[in-house]
Amino acid sequence: MLTSRFPTLERIAELTRDCLERGERIDISGLGSFYRDLVGQYVFEAESRASVFIAYASEDRGVADRLYHMLAGEGFAPWMDRHKLLPGQRWKRALRQAVAGSDYFVACFSTRSVNKRGGFQEELREALHCALEIPLGQTYLIPARLDECAVPEEIQREVQYVDLFPSFQRGFDRIVETIRSQEAERRGHLLPLAG
Repeated sequence: MLTSRFPTLERIAELTRDCLERGERIDISGLGSFYRDLVGQYVFEAESRASVFIAYASEDRGVADRLYHMLAGEGFAPWMDRHKLLPGQRWKRALRQAVAGSDYFVACFSTRSVNKRGGFQEELREALHCALEIPLGQTYLIPARLDECAVPEEIQREVQYVDLFPSFQRGFDRIVETIRSQEAERRGHLLPLAG
C-alpha cells in the first residue's frame, strides 16, 4: 500500500485541534486566524488587514525591505517575494496570485528598475491588468519613486506617484495615508445606512 508523505485532512484537523487546545493561535497567510476565545469556543477571524504587494528591482532590495517592514509596522499585510515565497514554490504562479489578490500594488520605480528587463516589468504588467478590474475611483496601483527616475508615461498619465526621496518618511506617510483613506472609504460603503 502506498502512503502519502502529505498529511490527510483528518490529520491536519487533528493537529489544528491540538494546537488550539494548547491555547496556540494558528495564522494562515491571506486567510485569517483560528484561536480559542475566553470561554473556550473555537473562533475563526478573517484577515482584515489591507494586503500590499511590493514590486521592486533586485538592486533596490534594501529600500523595498524597509518599506515592507514599515508597512507591517503600520498594521498592513505587505507581500514581498523574499519574505513570502517558500523554497520549491513555483514563483511565477505565486507572484501572479499575490498580485491579483492584493488590495494595493506599490511599484518601486528607480533608475535601475525602469529600464531593466525581467521580474519587475512582469509584475508591473500583471498589476496593470488587475487594475482594469478595480472600480474607477479606487486606488490600487501606487507608483513610488526611489530616485530621480522617469515613471513610464502610460502610468504617469493615469496615476499620481509619490517620491520616497529626499525624505523616505514623508513619502511613506503619503502611502499610508492613501491606503488608510481608501480602507476607511471601503468600510464606509459596507456600513448600513442610518435611517
